Amino acid sequence: MVVRVKQFTAWKQQGQPVAVLTAWDYMSGQMADQAGADMILVGDSLAMVALGYENTLPLTLDEMLHHAKAVRRGVKNALLVVDLPFLSYQTTEADAMRSAGRMLKEAGAQAVKLEGGYPRMAKTIQTLVESGIPVMGHVGLTPQSVNQVGGFQKQGKSPEAADRILQEAIAIEKAGAFSIVLEHIPSKLAKTITETLSITTIGIGAGQFCDGQVLVTADVLGLSDWQPPFAKRYVDLREQGIQAVKQFCDDVRSRQFP
Repeated sequence: MVVRVKQFTAWKQQGQPVAVLTAWDYMSGQMADQAGADMILVGDSLAMVALGYENTLPLTLDEMLHHAKAVRRGVKNALLVVDLPFLSYQTTEADAMRSAGRMLKEAGAQAVKLEGGYPRMAKTIQTLVESGIPVMGHVGLTPQSVNQVGGFQKQGKSPEAADRILQEAIAIEKAGAFSIVLEHIPSKLAKTITETLSITTIGIGAGQFCDGQVLVTADVLGLSDWQPPFAKRYVDLREQGIQAVKQFCDDVRSRQFP
């Protein structure tokens, strides 16, 4: 089935969980799509996974477009959503429109994802949606604000912080977003947000009560040299790959290959 934005509302109403994976190139996009992911997110996590940056901040819009185009070639059925990188949308609504428009026009994205739900960001989301660009929100731990929040730490632990995140999520829904990522927040808070909103919540490190779950595919496959505590490694391809390549090198040096 080819997945469209409107499908997520129906799935939430039916209580059908949504599976989301990230991708950063043609091969990872193709794998996630053929495995049956409902949504594939070209996340700015590719800054670390594919490009070796320390965090997501250095990633440029052109780099994001380059990777999104490659993923698009491998995805046939899942909904393709692309992160807008740091400072490609926070500056002005006009910048956000240009960045999001390029993702749809040049990369073939079907929606974009923005971080944050404070009033100015909600207004940006509203502007994009009113212009025909589907938007996914993101609250809780927002990696593009890593310097402000003090690292990759769980958010919403105090009553005040939890209420702020809840209000941001409500504002994102009111602005017209079709879905929202809840990252690294207490499961109780994620449950409250999921029950409060009519749009689909996608959790990552947010417990079992969200409408769906997302993981970085490199973490799922065990390719990352580090992964967050809430990730799950389903296979250790990194170690298997190292051993396979080591065997190849040994075979070449001992003239057993070819």
